[in-house]
Amino acid sequence: MPPSAPLPSPLPLFPLGSVLFPDGYLPLRIFEVRYLDLIGRCHQQGLPFGVVSLTAGAEVRVAGAGAERFATVGTLATIRSLHSPQPGLLEIECVGTQRFEVRSSELQKHGLWTAEVDPVANDIALGLPSDLQHAADALRRLVDTLEQRRIAAQDEDLRLPIAAPYRFDDCGWVANRWAELLPMENTLKQRLMELDSPLMRLELVSDLLARHNIAG
Repeated sequence: MPPSAPLPSPLPLFPLGSVLFPDGYLPLRIFEVRYLDLIGRCHQQGLPFGVVSLTAGAEVRVAGAGAERFATVGTLATIRSLHSPQPGLLEIECVGTQRFEVRSSELQKHGLWTAEVDPVANDIALGLPSDLQHAADALRRLVDTLEQRRIAAQDEDLRLPIAAPYRFDDCGWVANRWAELLPMENTLKQRLMELDSPLMRLELVSDLLARHNIAG
């Protein structure tokens, strides 16, 4: 499938201690100057930024620390909402869209990473085989439970960790949501995100569900 959106050149990067999947929900609290400027520009211009998973270093820069290192495959993040509760602080909600591969990267003098990137093909739309339907059924039950809790709490602003629209009939979407939710090392999440085959990703996720006694 073609990319879902043009890729900015160069693409500003946001290295995080987590992995963002396509269609994934990402809330962030921004207070570092380098990222306040970045997010402000992206929001004003309607542009995405790139989320890459850290392999060395920390999300918040420490004086004297070496430069961050990060995975070479990441995901574009599009800002869905932005709120500034006080000066010097932004609270944003993003959704993952297009995967990309870093061709080259550069650390700017103000501490912001930028990169030249190539798009990674979107997952093909693929229905769930019968032997993996249990993964979608369990995910649907989880979403229903979370929705009921939000209704019981009478809090319309309470955000679920899974962003609508829901696609319980799609291999890649179901696999990605479980990969976000299941407890596992970021290195494994990253490998799952990079897989070209949504069916293989769901098969691996199904094995993990079985290990955690989820979904039968």
